[in-house]
Amino acid sequence: MRIGVTYDLKSDYLARGFSAEDAAEFDCEDTIAAICAALAVQGWEVVRIGNVHRLIEQLGAGVRYDAVFNFCEGMNGVAREAQVPAILDAYAIPFVFSDALTMALSLDKALAKRVVRDCGVPTADFAVIETLDDVGKVCLSFPLFLKPVAEGSGKGINARSRVDDVAGLHATASALLAQFRQPVLVERFLPGREFTVGLIGTGETARVLGVSEIVQKGNYVGHGYGFENKHAWEDKVDILPATDDAARDAGRVALAAWRALRCRDGGRIDVREDGEGRAQFIEVNPLAGLRPDYSDLCFIAKFNGLSYQDLIDAIMQAFLQRHPQLDPRG
Repeated sequence: MRIGVTYDLKSDYLARGFSAEDAAEFDCEDTIAAICAALAVQGWEVVRIGNVHRLIEQLGAGVRYDAVFNFCEGMNGVAREAQVPAILDAYAIPFVFSDALTMALSLDKALAKRVVRDCGVPTADFAVIETLDDVGKVCLSFPLFLKPVAEGSGKGINARSRVDDVAGLHATASALLAQFRQPVLVERFLPGREFTVGLIGTGETARVLGVSEIVQKGNYVGHGYGFENKHAWEDKVDILPATDDAARDAGRVALAAWRALRCRDGGRIDVREDGEGRAQFIEVNPLAGLRPDYSDLCFIAKFNGLSYQDLIDAIMQAFLQRHPQLDPRG
């Protein structure tokens, strides 16, 4: 069986003049190499495709694959993570991870919160600022937390993200609108413990892989697990296994949100406690990082006794439950 691998390589975008924050969501060479090696061990014939443009070129030239391991973040638009899934659906090529609808929905944090809230999953009260005129319409009690509505990897989250008054709300919203040119999500600030939950599977067969806690250290920047804290994390956070009652509550909230958003195969959901210690959905990452010994999902797997190969095996087993005819091992 022949499997293609789609991805955006960080070095390609840095070479084109993108900043480290602009390219934060893209992948390092060692990540793609590790994924390809793990797939080869499973018996797949692995072909590296690259980004969405390379995929379009190959499909246009008549190249086909039995399946695609889609790890493409995309570059343009708020539905950028849905571009490759939509193209693969058009060509009836099965692919690993969530479909175009879920990818587009989950990248818009406000829309995702509306869906999970409607499904009974607890999430902090929120508002959306599309223009500065909307600042005066925000009817939430301070403190509040602001971030771009459709970014990942902590982009736009910094020391100014928590605001305590209208002046701060206006200033941070103005800066985010100017920098990211997209709406701003405003949430009631959650002061409690922060967890990230790894999930494997689809629908009713989905399960919690494990839970880790993000514990702040002395050099932590601001009040959220943002860009600076994520990408130079060693002196800012401890990432620790979490197995107590609070972690189990976080897992239950995450699993309910995973199913509500129809996520597939594997990924991660962030959860944080409110002032009463109740777990609240923050956001979902259906295309979670897979950099060995660096990404949160890899840490969660390791905490639970799984090697990198085991993690990719679990993701692919979930995919093969949906497409058993594609099992390269027969």
